[in-house]
Amino acid sequence: MRLNPWKRILKVTITTILVFAVMIVFNPSGLQTAQAQTVKRTSILAQGDAITDPEAILRYALPIDNDIIRQVQQDIEKIAKNLRSKRWALIQKEVRNAAFVLRLHFDDLVTSVPEQLQPKAKELLTSITEDVAKLQELVEKEDREQISLVRARILDNITELEEDMVTGYPFTVPEEYANLPQLLGRAKVEVETTQGNLVIVVDGYSAPVTGGNFVDLVERQFYDGLPFNRAEDYYVLQTGDPEGKEEGFIDPKTNEYRSIPLEILVKGEDKPIYGLTTEDVGMYLAQPVLPFNAFGAVALARPTTDANGGSSQFFFFKFDTEVTPPGYNLMDGRFAIFGYVTEGEEVLNKLTAEDKIISMKVIEGKENLIQPS
Repeated sequence: MRLNPWKRILKVTITTILVFAVMIVFNPSGLQTAQAQTVKRTSILAQGDAITDPEAILRYALPIDNDIIRQVQQDIEKIAKNLRSKRWALIQKEVRNAAFVLRLHFDDLVTSVPEQLQPKAKELLTSITEDVAKLQELVEKEDREQISLVRARILDNITELEEDMVTGYPFTVPEEYANLPQLLGRAKVEVETTQGNLVIVVDGYSAPVTGGNFVDLVERQFYDGLPFNRAEDYYVLQTGDPEGKEEGFIDPKTNEYRSIPLEILVKGEDKPIYGLTTEDVGMYLAQPVLPFNAFGAVALARPTTDANGGSSQFFFFKFDTEVTPPGYNLMDGRFAIFGYVTEGEEVLNKLTAEDKIISMKVIEGKENLIQPS
């Protein structure tokens, strides 16, 4: 349903105010008062074609260097946009391109994974190739529903193949953070709420310390029973504030507040920036590997005045393409995203400050959590 002009103006105004107030309202305790600061940015251009699909963002965040599978991935991903506008000629071209690349480089793709995983890679690629052939038939029939289903299956298999292409961990976390849990890989967390369940994919390849902290707290059942302590329509939903005077997690080993450094991996960089925003280091146009482009981005909350003061509180970002164009917001480079909601978007839409988390559990990737020695 389209908004009438007055409602649209109101919505844009409210969201703009919320965006510029973000450095005030986003702090773990919600109790600190901070002075608004003037934000200076130099010539930031909105990225009209920015990726807004969280699963696509997660695929691109995998630390692999394989242009062949990326080309197939791009061709299949682009189908969704053209399917909505019924651009059948473009869809035919994308499917034809994917089929050609797969046919030409099938063996190259098989050998791009470790030897012990090559039989699995062959099975995945065979399935992908067969489904791309099915897509060609479905495009001729202009069967939108079946095209969407087959496309989703292809991308699931591409994701699995790309995950198997990852060999080792891409960088070493600075020694000064060795006392914190680290997620050296990925994990899936299922969140049971009063409105239903959702699933978060936590990306330790891009945010090992932030992701490790989160998964560790899930394993400790820290979040079970906690309410959502802040909810803003079209914007954010925050939780993780424990009962009592404490504002975050108190480590029982040290009896001290566990503070987590701001951790942002920028595209083109080998390892994350720690303790500083991208603006602090003069990277005004930097694009984070994990951006706030997608509905359901999950990020660590922190005090306005302390980039390294985050702990247990985190927020879901309810990205709104109508009022916040991709790549044009004040969030990227200021808060550390550590994952995305990949299942349960409709549940996230329903959640308010009246709801709470019933329980959270790690359903995949628990073995990637490394505890400090």
